[in-house]
Amino acid sequence: MSTNRQAAASNPWRAPILFAVLAVLFILEGTVRNSMFSGSWNTALAILNMGLISAITALGVNMQWGYAGLFNVGVVGFLALGGVAPVLISLEPVEGAWQAGGARILIALAVGVGTLALATQAWKRLKTGRGLAVLVILVVGFVVYRGLFDPAVDAIESNNPARHGNLGGLGLPVLLSWAVGGIFAAAAAWAVGKVALGLRSDYLAIATLGIGEIIVAVLKNEDWLARGVKNVTSIPRPVPYEIDLQQNPEFVEFATRWGFSAAEASGIWVKLCYMLLFLVVLLTIILLAELALKSPWGRMMRAIRDNETAAEAMGKDVTARHLQVFILGSAVIGIAGAMMITQDGLMAPVSYNPLRYTFLIWVMVIVGGSGNNWGAVLGAILIWFLWIKVEVWGPELIGLLTSPLPDGGLKEHLMDSSAHMRFIAMGLVLLLVLRFAPRGLVPEN
Repeated sequence: MSTNRQAAASNPWRAPILFAVLAVLFILEGTVRNSMFSGSWNTALAILNMGLISAITALGVNMQWGYAGLFNVGVVGFLALGGVAPVLISLEPVEGAWQAGGARILIALAVGVGTLALATQAWKRLKTGRGLAVLVILVVGFVVYRGLFDPAVDAIESNNPARHGNLGGLGLPVLLSWAVGGIFAAAAAWAVGKVALGLRSDYLAIATLGIGEIIVAVLKNEDWLARGVKNVTSIPRPVPYEIDLQQNPEFVEFATRWGFSAAEASGIWVKLCYMLLFLVVLLTIILLAELALKSPWGRMMRAIRDNETAAEAMGKDVTARHLQVFILGSAVIGIAGAMMITQDGLMAPVSYNPLRYTFLIWVMVIVGGSGNNWGAVLGAILIWFLWIKVEVWGPELIGLLTSPLPDGGLKEHLMDSSAHMRFIAMGLVLLLVLRFAPRGLVPEN
């Protein structure tokens, strides 16, 4: 039995066949209109684009777990940090905000970082009384920081709060914000990793879970940064706007020639542009990840993952290597977070749900095959497709199963519960994969 499973896992046609099946599902979604498929290319491409962003997120998690065995349960936090980048980089500066308190915000943040750096140096260099010295430095630094930070925040949030109440951005190209989103997440991963990566795997999971929730809570409450729960809209994007295409006579003629209305064709065109951009980013990350995985560094990371004790005995700095891969994986997650906000054109911190942006990403990695980059991509797109379609298929299935039942309490209860079919379906898929393909649909080679 195990020999058969190993042969199936090593089958070179396994991944291409599964990707072909996935392609057929999207073609059916775009061309067939019935109770199972929408028959709309706009819908099919919308699902595919979000699937590609999910695939990039899954690649970041796969680097951390599949390469090094790091259990990051704070994925939502790093995605949210990446999502801040388009707001701070691509939006135009808010008039009056920087004059009201922007400079003081920067000075306060510099004081905060300087306080931590000074306390660290005092702890390292002082031989006696360092505990008291560090305490004094932290207390004085905190008082100075809050004295600068709080008035600046109040001034910025009072600046036209109905429309703005935040700093705005730098007015730079939105594609630049994708890289900056990766840098934001990488910086947070460095800070978290310096503290948490020396812990056992279960403690690391608890630490990253807490950090992820703290990041989301900060974004919800710090209005000066990205308006908090008031949300930021009209974030610039790197593709044309549908309304501009619909007002272009040449595009309208092109759409008519292919049998589409201008409204439908403009939506398809915009989604195709996004798809090409997302594919370029995804394939670039896969190329770099595959090169890294097949390099001496990648072999070392897998050796550390499989047996940390033996790797340490061979002279490898396990904690430093873990920090490297944790930063790299988080940077990829941050890039995906920036891409997602760019596609939506909306920054809404309340939408960062751990169930969607942590648990579902882990399901994608496990189903696809941890340690295999193409497996992570396959799992991400497949699970996202099912996550969207089960919302439609669930009520249809429940309606079919309950059709013999008489109208009444039980039937109504089951129909009302059909909205939860998404969670049941994801759990069922996960259980089936763990039972029949425990290493994932496309296992690590």
